[in-house]
Amino acid sequence: MNQYELMAKQIEAIAKEDPDRIPVLSNTSALIYDTVTDVNWAGFYLVDGDHLTLGPFQGKVACIHLYPHKGVCGTSWAEDRPLVVANVHEFEGHVACDSKTNSEIVIPIHDLRNPEHPVIGVLDIDSIFLDRFQPEDREGLELVVRTLESVTRF
Repeated sequence: MNQYELMAKQIEAIAKEDPDRIPVLSNTSALIYDTVTDVNWAGFYLVDGDHLTLGPFQGKVACIHLYPHKGVCGTSWAEDRPLVVANVHEFEGHVACDSKTNSEIVIPIHDLRNPEHPVIGVLDIDSIFLDRFQPEDREGLELVVRTLESVTRF
């Protein structure tokens, strides 16, 4: 079992006690921050009308609001697709919440209880290292998000 499969099992166990999004997302950000190496920020932005609002996270102070098609998070949300950015400084419109961040991965989260499965937030993870996130990280974090979608009450 790899680290992401273990995280998925831990998220399932956490959600059995209380599936509300705040405790589950809070503990998930802590799991990611403590488990995934070379990460300087791990957390969530949640859809709040026409923008994303900062949710539970681990790391330095972060941007509070992000907008569609602005930065990696806003683009991932608006286009409903995961983004792996090897060098955020080359990403057009990058929003620099922490100037030390050099790479980023963002995975959209969907509300599976809604028949249209809208994006309700994103998982955002940053690293100070260029090209930190590899295909196995994307695959593993998509498993983490699928687990969140299935066990969390959003």
